[in-house]
Amino acid sequence: MKTGGTRLVIVGGGTAGWIAALMLQRHAAKNELQLEISVVESSRIPTIGVGEGTTAVFRQALHDLGVDETEFVRETGATIKFGIRHRDWKRKGHSYDGPIDDPNLLALCRDFMPGEQQSMLHIQAVSSGTRVSDIHLFGELMQRQKSPFGLEDDHELIPAGPFQHAFHFDQARVGAYLRRITQGVERVDAEVAELKRNGETGDIEALVMTDGSELAGDFFIDCTGFRRKLIGEGMGAKWISYREHLPVNRAMPFWLDHEEGCDVSPFTLAWAQQAGWMWSIPTQDRIGCGYVYSDEFIGPEEAQAEIERVLGRPIEPRADLRFDSGRLDRAWIGNCLALGLSSSFLEPLEATSIHGTVVQIQLFTKFFLGGACAATEGMRDKYNAVVARQLNDFRIFINLHYVGQREEPFWRHVREDCLHETTRDMLDHWASHMPRRSDFTPFPGDLAHINEQLYYPVLDGLGHLSREAARCEMAANPKLRAYARKTIDAHVRDYKKAATKCIGHKTYLDLVADGAVTFQWH
Repeated sequence: MKTGGTRLVIVGGGTAGWIAALMLQRHAAKNELQLEISVVESSRIPTIGVGEGTTAVFRQALHDLGVDETEFVRETGATIKFGIRHRDWKRKGHSYDGPIDDPNLLALCRDFMPGEQQSMLHIQAVSSGTRVSDIHLFGELMQRQKSPFGLEDDHELIPAGPFQHAFHFDQARVGAYLRRITQGVERVDAEVAELKRNGETGDIEALVMTDGSELAGDFFIDCTGFRRKLIGEGMGAKWISYREHLPVNRAMPFWLDHEEGCDVSPFTLAWAQQAGWMWSIPTQDRIGCGYVYSDEFIGPEEAQAEIERVLGRPIEPRADLRFDSGRLDRAWIGNCLALGLSSSFLEPLEATSIHGTVVQIQLFTKFFLGGACAATEGMRDKYNAVVARQLNDFRIFINLHYVGQREEPFWRHVREDCLHETTRDMLDHWASHMPRRSDFTPFPGDLAHINEQLYYPVLDGLGHLSREAARCEMAANPKLRAYARKTIDAHVRDYKKAATKCIGHKTYLDLVADGAVTFQWH
């Protein structure tokens, strides 16, 4: 950015807009960049929110920003997320858990080379016929409906382990909370009508509002969601559809009330249905749900009837939304950058939306913010290539979830006609080899990205890991196998002991709501 001070304008608030404002402001302060930030957010534009899941990246961002976690949970109605429970994906009546912690990180040993230790606990679990989720702390906490904390006598919350959990929340409440805690950022309550652009460079010079007022800036961030008011309508970005590989294209969101006396699940439920799947995301007040389906196989009335049949109760859909999974061809054009839903949208199976937003902000601030106003086309190309890779990798990971055994027409169609070539190659390779970190290209800046840690529970749950291959790999190194066996046994004992000391998830939420506990980041 220019050393004389730069005006950065974010259009659209919500979770994406305000987390961007906070993270950009923090980075500028740490690096002595003169940055004035404005957020244009119209109070007249409604939001449709029915529960959002995050990854651990979001909690890390809160930590980096110095946000009080108990205050965040209390003010936003958030709940804890340890992972995803996949119900009926392999076949009806079968479920598997996908915890987001990585037990291998606690098992590193100087006696072995780094390459030898890659995924050793997961490989040993598969070779012994143990479910992958059973060697995870978060798997144990999911099963027991626990929080990630024990409680000291002085009412301080003590983490059960070193892993970062995630959250469920209503994104409208989170956006409002982030706005409240943001200081030194101008909020403009207005709606953008059009852009005023430089006739030679095509860069945005100012925003023209519906009331005729103008807001000038040096750099603009589009967080207007599906409208893509700046990057698409104004700057000409094109949409690249993923529908060939991710064919679900409609979502019917609705709310459910918590059942009286029942605990609050510390996981997202992804429940496979006839022509798609249903999400169930608990917040403190209620459960945000929705049916994500393909209208090539059922229509809205059939979708609602199916959900009411499996739930055994009527629902009141808040909308029936059409969408097309995909991304922009360029997330950065001229002096305009797109974040959040303005940049991409994938079916909400693995909480990729907020994760992608946070990592894209980290990427931009780490490598590009300082020179953004004088950026060359080469700089923009580098950023766009990394974002494209991130989203393309998300596509493959989600695509993999559909390779189960269900025989309904939709599921056969996805399995037989919609698998990406990369998905097929991965499955072919892992039919005789165990996944390892080296199978995945490192993400620039060592930023968080999908790797074997998240693939293992899905591959194991869908039956795509070879026990024979795992046995052969462990048998090739008896010393490593013995160490892995011993470590798994010790970890599982420790996890069960830790889980007994953790307070229940509902108890934790009640204590936080009452202001009866404290938590200090370590």
